Amino acid sequence: MRETIISLLEDIKDDIDFESCTTLIDDGLLASLDIIQLIGALNDEFDISIPATEIVPANFNSVDAMAAMVTRLQDE
Repeated sequence: MRETIISLLEDIKDDIDFESCTTLIDDGLLASLDIIQLIGALNDEFDISIPATEIVPANFNSVDAMAAMVTRLQDE
């Protein structure tokens, strides 16, 4: 799952080390439009629907946080 998320992120922005960065939102590396694109890509790729309540910085600051959110939403 991590590799898929990294691939989706690299399609949106290819100049960030997504493998190790844990402050994608806090440091402003991903803009709001990037997040909107990412949400759509995650929804499509993993057949989930990310509700507004999940769209918080903690869920998008790192690949691991995104993977945890996706796993949680798939289990619901």
